[in-house]
Amino acid sequence: MALLANRRYLEMIRLVMFDLDGTLVDSSVDITNALNYAIEPYGLEKLSVGKTISLVGEGLTRLVEKILGKDNAEILPDALERFLHYYSGHLTDFTLPYPGVRKTLENLSAYRKAVISNKRESLSRRLLEDLDLLKYFDIILGSDSVEERKPSPKPILHILTALSLRSDEAVMVGDSNYDIEAGTAAGVRTVAVSYGYRNPSLLKAADCIIDSIGELIPKLKEFDAG
Repeated sequence: MALLANRRYLEMIRLVMFDLDGTLVDSSVDITNALNYAIEPYGLEKLSVGKTISLVGEGLTRLVEKILGKDNAEILPDALERFLHYYSGHLTDFTLPYPGVRKTLENLSAYRKAVISNKRESLSRRLLEDLDLLKYFDIILGSDSVEERKPSPKPILHILTALSLRSDEAVMVGDSNYDIEAGTAAGVRTVAVSYGYRNPSLLKAADCIIDSIGELIPKLKEFDAG
């Protein structure tokens, strides 16, 4: 009986890792504003929030690359510098946590928690601090924190090693196929959120899909129950 109880304890979820943009916070307006500032001198068409949402997920450099296209590759360094200059000063003009995020993080006090973002670590950390969310997390990783970013499993494996946890003790939560692919490759459970930046049809490989962050804790309990 004691052996069974110990085995059940070892199989329990102890770590929850979150994507940032599109999962914990809606930053789409601030990112769009920074992109439009970045491309303003070059005569390119202004971006809508919807267009921005369709392009985010692979990191800021890749985002600017996609907007400029191959024909404008030579202006990438200047456009990226303009983006970072503007965005670093306007991180949370309009960015807010999604409904229920703060309450959910408070109710996850028994779990270790981490953020894995394809946004640069310094920007991710500042954004969370500005929104008074940084205090909930043990580790923050950005696109420049380890040698590869999502969909590579390396950021997740880095956190598991840092916290001395196994893959079966962890869950990755995100709104993108990159989050799900990274989690699957690392061997952790995956929870997709349908309210973020990606069409839910791209998230079918996740272990489950939730429509609000408030549904996360019951799902974690389901995972523990087997």
